[in-house]
Amino acid sequence: MAKSASEERIRENHTHPVTRGSWWARWPEWSTYLAVLWSVLYGLAGLYWAMGGEGYPFEKTIDDRSSVSILEPSRAEVVAPLIVLFCAVGVVAGVLMLRNRSIGRSRKAILAVGWVTACVLAFLIPDYSLLGLVAFSPVLVVFLFTGVPGQQDLGDIVYWHRGNLIIVFIGGLLWAAATIAYQRRSSNQCQHCGRGAKAAAAWTRPEAALRWGRLAVWVSVLSTLPYDITRLAWYFGWPLGIQDDFLQEMEDTTGMLELGLALAIASTLGSLLSHGLVSRWGEVWPRWVWFKKGKRIHPATAIVPASIVAVVLIPGGLMNIRAVEAHEWGAAGPGIFWVVWGAALGAATFSYYLRRRSQCKYCHRG
Repeated sequence: MAKSASEERIRENHTHPVTRGSWWARWPEWSTYLAVLWSVLYGLAGLYWAMGGEGYPFEKTIDDRSSVSILEPSRAEVVAPLIVLFCAVGVVAGVLMLRNRSIGRSRKAILAVGWVTACVLAFLIPDYSLLGLVAFSPVLVVFLFTGVPGQQDLGDIVYWHRGNLIIVFIGGLLWAAATIAYQRRSSNQCQHCGRGAKAAAAWTRPEAALRWGRLAVWVSVLSTLPYDITRLAWYFGWPLGIQDDFLQEMEDTTGMLELGLALAIASTLGSLLSHGLVSRWGEVWPRWVWFKKGKRIHPATAIVPASIVAVVLIPGGLMNIRAVEAHEWGAAGPGIFWVVWGAALGAATFSYYLRRRSQCKYCHRG
């Protein structure tokens, strides 16, 4: 049976490497190479730590330089060999992805390794460090030029235990991108947009995406309330979910309650902005943005920041599950809802993407 012209275009798109467009447009190609390279380098680091090398990033350290990773504190002789094995499995799966192995059980196994690797690295091992860096990124940029106030320096903010978690998180993103590309390629779909020869599922159509996108936005908004309410209560002297001595300690620490209030306000503003993902003012600049009012908003303007926030919220929420204590549930308990917030915000962002995407310039579908 003769193939249609569109089917031939899709087949050509993922039978041959992407050779046109910008560097970013070639992400289905380079993401897999970088994911494999990451696993090779981190696996070699794990081998070095297993052999007694210095700098094992999950060892017990002073409180001011520790992280809240699920692997900390741990012993190098126990965990480092597991890191080597974990990375070795990833390298094998990545090589098979590059060879485009897409037959039966081997494809399912490769996809399973890819997604497990991505989720472990991006969500399970990191703590709230990425969320903190995103929230305080404007201040950190200023500190690069002015220095950190007081007796601290940037080394007291971004130290090795925390920097390692950033490296791990980046590895998770690379593996997610590589697995998405392989999943699409091995399913005869366009690597860039995911469209294939079959008709799109009903839930991906713009009108359907708007319906479940609105639900996702409301879920994300409601999931911010526990954190916002507790921090607001503390600021006005009510020890909601904590002991009186803990509140007194924060009151005695200059700027602590003000910082919590600022984060609560930022959380509330962020939840309000998420309504733009399902509103007209998220597609066309509103009047209150006077210098761009009436102009079309490029989809990436909303998708990129919303995606970043959604992804970094999840490991922070999972960390709070491990950190919550019954007698002071207000400290870490509200942060558990960050998992819901991140997942719902991610769903709302995907809904926005489905509604705003145009014809793919690679497979010409849409």
